[in-house]
Amino acid sequence: MIFQQKHRGYIVISVVVFGTVFLTILGGLVGFVFLQTKSQVKKETRERALQIAEAGVDYYKWRLAHFPNDLTNGTGQPGPYQVAYSDPEGGIIGTFELDLDSEQFCGQTNTVSITSTGWSAEDPTLRRTVYARYARPSVASYAYIINSNVWAGADRQISGNYHSNGGVRMDGTNDSLVTSAVSTWSCTSSFGCSPASTTAGVFGGGSGSALWQYPLPQVDFGGITTDLAQIKALAQSQGLYIDETSNSDQRGIRLRFNGNGTVTKWRVSNTSSHQSQHVDGGTTWFSDYDIITNTQSQVTYTIPPTCPVIFVEAKTWIDGVIDQKVMVAADEINAPSARADVILNGNITYVDNAGADGLTVVADRSVLIPFNSPNDMSLSGIFIAQGGYFGRNYYPSSQGTGYLRNSLIVNGTIVSNAREGTKWTSGSTVVSGYQNRTNIYDSDLVTSPPPLTPTISDEFTFLEWEEVE
Repeated sequence: MIFQQKHRGYIVISVVVFGTVFLTILGGLVGFVFLQTKSQVKKETRERALQIAEAGVDYYKWRLAHFPNDLTNGTGQPGPYQVAYSDPEGGIIGTFELDLDSEQFCGQTNTVSITSTGWSAEDPTLRRTVYARYARPSVASYAYIINSNVWAGADRQISGNYHSNGGVRMDGTNDSLVTSAVSTWSCTSSFGCSPASTTAGVFGGGSGSALWQYPLPQVDFGGITTDLAQIKALAQSQGLYIDETSNSDQRGIRLRFNGNGTVTKWRVSNTSSHQSQHVDGGTTWFSDYDIITNTQSQVTYTIPPTCPVIFVEAKTWIDGVIDQKVMVAADEINAPSARADVILNGNITYVDNAGADGLTVVADRSVLIPFNSPNDMSLSGIFIAQGGYFGRNYYPSSQGTGYLRNSLIVNGTIVSNAREGTKWTSGSTVVSGYQNRTNIYDSDLVTSPPPLTPTISDEFTFLEWEEVE
């Protein structure tokens, strides 16, 4: 009898022990499930906050499409701006707060930065913030835009999109798309085809053929043509306007950028000439009066930082060091029959190569490299030959030792209405121009181009996105 009582005592103790263990495990399991559920709910709330923040960015992109100059969310007051975010079926589910900023020149919006913070109505303490930058896509997203047939020689190193509205012979090296707007074209001896033959939109001996595409839609060259009258008006009212056409000894204007927010101007009073053939002139010989031999009237100007736009009412020579975003345009609007060229008189470089500086040059006719250009030339900027071509004319050896040059590096973009050309060959022999040429598009100018740089679309598009911790 005593044994049975002891046995029952052992059973009670075992039940208590195992019951305690079970309850402990059950309590831990319940706690674990609770913590997991709480963590999952928090994760979902954080994800919802991020989606609401992104909805804020999308919302303001929509506003920019309809009200491109409104950076106050329609209030006319400084931000930030809070907007309730609704689910069509569930009502208000959260809020996003917008902080807007922009890069503006001459009173016009260049780029828009949007910082959007979102949170869910379930837990306003869990917030996520995203940053996005929008701009109208500009010509800076290309290394080249050519409105004609073109030949890129075997020495050419091209980094960035290369597009022609005509045919392309690509014998150089490309690491980005090479595109043509035509399916076939007639390649003549001018492009190294003898006899002439009908070829694919893009063809040649280049190694990057996997990136060649044709036919693609034309780039609307008329659409990207800059309104020089508008640039002139802004330069007169807010920027720097230069017109010395009334001087009888005026041959043009020379500008040298000094790398300190100033530009020095001279009136070119005398030039010398060299005989040449032009890219668009066939075998006709021309006298190029592109060498400055005398100047007058030296003046140094501070470039207006809020509207760094320079308009010159004459042929313009440019060189020097750039330390800001600036545009230079040349056109003889007062004498429409005399279309102005821009002469790249020497090296053009930036103080800051990380995106703070940039140059856009627009010539009503051509952007030219003269006979006396540096043997090793470096050009930074966006160069637009609106009615003519970008190039260095053919100078025969009879014109002097400068007829043949070594290397040309262009860091930026070339937009040329006619065929571009900086090297001239006879068979496999280089007979004039630069023997080695490298073109690298400037990715920093894609996200923040100089003022009034021509766009290829009127719609603001996404440039960059990141979550801000």
